[in-house]
Amino acid sequence: MSDIKSSDNKTSAATTNVLDYAISDQNVLIVGGGHVGLSFALLLAHQGIASTLIEKNRYPSISPNEDVKRSHYLDCRNTALSRRTVQIYQQIGLWEALQSHACRIDSVQISEQGSFGHAKLNKEEENVESFGQVMENAWLGRKLLLAVQNSPLINIIDGATVTEVVQSQTDVTLIYDSEAGNEQRLVGNLLVACDGRDSTVRNLLDIGTTNYDYQQCAIVGVVQTDTPHQHAAIERFSPAGPLAVLPLTDAAGDGNEPHQAGYRRSVVWVCAKGEEQPYLEDEALFLQALQKAFGQRAGTFVRAGKRGAYPLTRVLAQQQIHGRCVIMGNAAHTLHPVAGQGFNLCMRDAEALAKMLARQVMLGEDIGDGAMLASYEQARKKDQKRVIRFCDAVVHGFTNPNPAVKIARNLALIAFDKLPNVKPLVATYAMGLKS
Repeated sequence: MSDIKSSDNKTSAATTNVLDYAISDQNVLIVGGGHVGLSFALLLAHQGIASTLIEKNRYPSISPNEDVKRSHYLDCRNTALSRRTVQIYQQIGLWEALQSHACRIDSVQISEQGSFGHAKLNKEEENVESFGQVMENAWLGRKLLLAVQNSPLINIIDGATVTEVVQSQTDVTLIYDSEAGNEQRLVGNLLVACDGRDSTVRNLLDIGTTNYDYQQCAIVGVVQTDTPHQHAAIERFSPAGPLAVLPLTDAAGDGNEPHQAGYRRSVVWVCAKGEEQPYLEDEALFLQALQKAFGQRAGTFVRAGKRGAYPLTRVLAQQQIHGRCVIMGNAAHTLHPVAGQGFNLCMRDAEALAKMLARQVMLGEDIGDGAMLASYEQARKKDQKRVIRFCDAVVHGFTNPNPAVKIARNLALIAFDKLPNVKPLVATYAMGLKS
């Protein structure tokens, strides 16, 4: 087995200290320090496995005692965390730090614009505490980074641009350029690439992708309504694509008290590619379009914050294992945002791999063993394929203009709402409790 090595003396010293705390001298290199990469490093640390996290961008300086006020009241991106993702963060001891900015989803309302079909999921009927939680990306990322910085088992190297990956039978070498322009090397037993849809590591390994352009653009942001959200998530389907408004914490709190009623909501609004610019520039036009699509289901949309537009493309890596390298997160599968399944699927991948690596360590086996990594990829395929098929079926099913198809899908919504045992099954999958 080989320790992490670097031509940077400061990095070597930090890594040596890291390995002193680990239950194994084996180590993991993680490329990509976004939400998935940070979470995976924490999952490994929870199992006693050391890692070095390599991030292209420089992380900001964060004071542990500085709370993030909701000063950008209407300007942020958000993520819906499934119940399973919440459980994962609970298991590694992070949820207590996250929950002050988390807003639970108590009900889900599903309908189609201009049609008769509708369905509703209630937490009481499904006998769950909630269907999940919605949280600002900035808050989640901040708390993940603080936890990583405080972990004795995680070494961070930011401002690093990966240029080459070299593998042997016993280890993997990562070559990167520092901001100073110096070439550095790291040697580990396993490399996990969490570096996004346009993954540098995936490209360096010559792993191809299967892409599909939905010809849609997602406009995301935060809005304020004149009616409290009451912890309801509203999924609405229009001819342009799926739309959603999700409950968010308010400036004063999480909406769980009478004086914190909750008027702030996350919005994902899909339009045809090329039509997004007017909605980004004109707040009144954007609010009018939302009102037309949702009617009064969320009340009146009264304010909108700064919005971002993201072209929607499905990107799937043709393989997720290459020697001692694992492709994970959006580098492995970038999905349509319908139903908010993408990040939660990534978290289930990360949890599964962390547990398998911990088992290897307990058995005294190599964490970069090819057979073990192949079994990880095989074990995760069923869940991944199910989520991918579901997302595509919803997107294509609800944008098909054929009148017969429209009637059929609305009858299906009514059947979903009325037939026994159907909603519990769908809810269990949506919450990530069955994969």
